[in-house]
Amino acid sequence: MSFITKLRDNNPLIHNITNIVVTNFTANGLLALGASPFMADSHEEVADVAAMSGAVLINIGTLNDHSIKAMLIAGQSANKHGVPVVLDPVGAGATAFRTEVTHRLVSEMKITALRGNVAEVANVIGEKWSIKGVDAGAGDGDHAVVAVKAAKKLGCIVIVTGKEDIITDGEKTYIAANGDPILTKVTGTGCLLSSVVAAFLAVAGDAPLEAAAEALSFYGVAAEIAAEKTASQGPGSFQIEFLNQLALLTPEEYGKRSKLREA
Repeated sequence: MSFITKLRDNNPLIHNITNIVVTNFTANGLLALGASPFMADSHEEVADVAAMSGAVLINIGTLNDHSIKAMLIAGQSANKHGVPVVLDPVGAGATAFRTEVTHRLVSEMKITALRGNVAEVANVIGEKWSIKGVDAGAGDGDHAVVAVKAAKKLGCIVIVTGKEDIITDGEKTYIAANGDPILTKVTGTGCLLSSVVAAFLAVAGDAPLEAAAEALSFYGVAAEIAAEKTASQGPGSFQIEFLNQLALLTPEEYGKRSKLREA
């Protein structure tokens, strides 16, 4: 049974502490996929929500003192109850504050998966890589080397997204080559992807790396189909069709189109 089938059958609850730019898109994307989103950052309830969830997503896109405390409470509760935690270190390296918060998060809780662009991932582990806002700057390093180094240093799955996506636990690595450039024209597609990874990890059982790899590949295939169907219509139409395809893409069609391979 594919992970997407398990996800749709089990409708896992995904606790999202995410940024104000993407909350609605993330919730709709998870619903389309077949998961159940819970958007909560109140200090009074995040520990309880994390404990009852299938996975927790922590996204640092719009940081403040309130959200940082909520992230720590939720992440530590998830650790206590054996719930996977996905961290999206949005803009790590762009400011000292963001970088410091990211380092605090990875030191004060156990992360199951880290998902970001190469600059964000590099900065999480103290490597120098330029970043412009929340986008990776130019660099001449090997993305796969950065991913493997981060996975070994942090002891978690690391996902570096780009033209091809790298998914590794430091020992075994997958490359997901599906997707479409129009994803970069819709804000929140990376943030939603991190929540989708959380949803797949919620049903991963004893195969979290493979579940994460399928999450990246499935997401990319859905984007390709949506881009094909809205080729002459622009990013607004793509965004809506992408939500449609997260719901409509079958395991059979996904299997035919997937370009997931082991490195």
